[in-house]
Amino acid sequence: MAKGVGCMTTIIQADGKVHLPSYWEDAKLELMKRDRILRKLIPKFGDLHLVGRGEPFTTLARSIVGQQISVKAADAVWRRFLEQCPKCTPAQVVKAGDSLASCGLSKRKAEYILDLADHFKAKRVHADKWTEMDDEDVIAELVQIRGIGRWTAEMFLIFNLLRPNILPLDDLGLLKGISVNYFSGEPVSRSDAREVAANWEPWRTVATWYLWRSLDPVAVEY
Repeated sequence: MAKGVGCMTTIIQADGKVHLPSYWEDAKLELMKRDRILRKLIPKFGDLHLVGRGEPFTTLARSIVGQQISVKAADAVWRRFLEQCPKCTPAQVVKAGDSLASCGLSKRKAEYILDLADHFKAKRVHADKWTEMDDEDVIAELVQIRGIGRWTAEMFLIFNLLRPNILPLDDLGLLKGISVNYFSGEPVSRSDAREVAANWEPWRTVATWYLWRSLDPVAVEY
């Protein structure tokens, strides 16, 4: 999936449970006190909030499938992928091997997903410890995996680990949200974004989510 507004997603979890950020209401109140734009923006969305769902390996595999293609195309490929690997476990993916290409994955994406599975199976990443690790330490592990850059790692921190203070400066949706809401539509740089976001600490994830919503009120199911 291309970086931008379409990345405002929730991840489907097998057990159907919804994980709500414990910090959300406090963050809203603080941000509305500090930021005049968010003071007007946040109430427009009522009880809507970030919804975190998903198991780490499945979430990351799905993010690779969705890179640089439309949501509709990604859904179709993902369905075929699950037909081949219904449990979506690292061992099942490694066993599928080269046949993953038959799911509609490009050769490169199939290689990425196999590398992801190999990292998990060989325990070269510490998924069981990510909830206790600092943001940058998790990112450092994730970007070792082919096909996962900083932006994808930051989306994982937001939507899977529900980290409260992520500022994804490579996200076009965030930059556009800042442009529209703070600069009357004028282009903004990463430096501009940092300056605006300095007032959001330690709730930059929450502010980012509301700026995404300001551009696309309906969350995409991912």
